[in-house]
Amino acid sequence: MRRTPLEEGLRWLEQAEEDLKWAGLLAEQGGYHLACFHAQQVAEMALKAFLYAQGDEIVLGHSVERLSTSAAAHDPAFGELGKRWSVLDSYYVAARYPNSLPDSIPAKVFNAEAAGRAVELAGEAVEFIRRHLTGQG
Repeated sequence: MRRTPLEEGLRWLEQAEEDLKWAGLLAEQGGYHLACFHAQQVAEMALKAFLYAQGDEIVLGHSVERLSTSAAAHDPAFGELGKRWSVLDSYYVAARYPNSLPDSIPAKVFNAEAAGRAVELAGEAVEFIRRHLTGQG
């Protein structure tokens, strides 16, 4: 049986919430570069959850900024929020690949402050979208 758009969105959001827990644990345990990358993935997944819940059948791309712009077509609040969350896009590549950094590797460059902020922003996206999808926002 096919899921409703809301059911599909909530399914994606549930995974984003689970991944957010792990991003937080990585940040606490010193896996700062991984926490930053996973925070980007969490926000991306949460935004896709919102778009699926709105009835979008195909949601492509990895950019938090672009997905926020798409979400703003359904709710203008995503416009400003997306500007806050878009910094997470800078972790999509740089937190994983040595060739994205001139003389170092991600494991040495990313720090607790960056990881904490990334997880905080991802959590903000998840919470906003959770409230929106459950009618609390």
